[in-house]
Formats: sequence, C-alpha cells, structure tokens
Amino acid sequence: MSSPALRQRYLADSVSTATPGRLLVMLYDRLCLDLSRGADALDGGDRETASSMLVHAQDILLELQGSLRAEEWEGGPELAGLYAFLLSELMRANIRQDAGTVRACLAVVEPLRDAWREAVDGMPATNGKS
Repeated sequence: MSSPALRQRYLADSVSTATPGRLLVMLYDRLCLDLSRGADALDGGDRETASSMLVHAQDILLELQGSLRAEEWEGGPELAGLYAFLLSELMRANIRQDAGTVRACLAVVEPLRDAWREAVDGMPATNGKS
C-alpha cells in the first residue's frame, strides 16, 4: 500500500473509532489548520489555495453549526452566533483576499479548540464511542 493510501486509511480509522468529543477536537484542529494555511496562502498571493482552505474552513463551521444542540446548554445560542459570525467573516475575507481577517478568526477559534481539548481530555476514558 502506498504512503498516501496508508495515511488515508489511518485517518479513516482514527475518525471511525473516535469518541464524539475527540471528533469535535479533530474538527477544530482541522479548522485551525485551514485558517492558518488560508492566511499564509493569501499572504503569498496564492488565491486558489487560499480559497480552497477558506471554503473548507467554512464547511467545517457549517458542520459544527449543524450539529450544535444550542438549546441543550446555556452557552449554546452564543456559540451558534459565533459560528455564524465566523462564517460571515470568512466569506468576506475570501472575497476581499484579507489575511488579517482570517487571522482574527483563527485567534477566536484557537482558544475554543484548546478549551474543547481540555474538556475532552478531562473526560473519563470509555470503550468505544459514547
């Protein structure tokens, strides 16, 4: 099996065996990576890569927004609003080719990712998905 195929299989196995909390952290990790790569691509004048990264980041935000059960916890509506704000900012940044706005979004997302990671890491280990 080729190296890219092995990597793809490892990723698929990681996703299929991850707990919901770990999947959430994986989404946030990829969101941060896409935002960082998108901003770097904008800085380098690579509009095609930047757009691809920012559109993927928007897809992740849409997934996070769609899976959020805002009514089930006190901070849910605020997080839903934040996701909507980030989507709007990223669309605007992609149109205007504005790396600064992308980095501002990343500065908002990174602490959220870190908080979710800390929460998930503090949860008791379970066998299989919960």
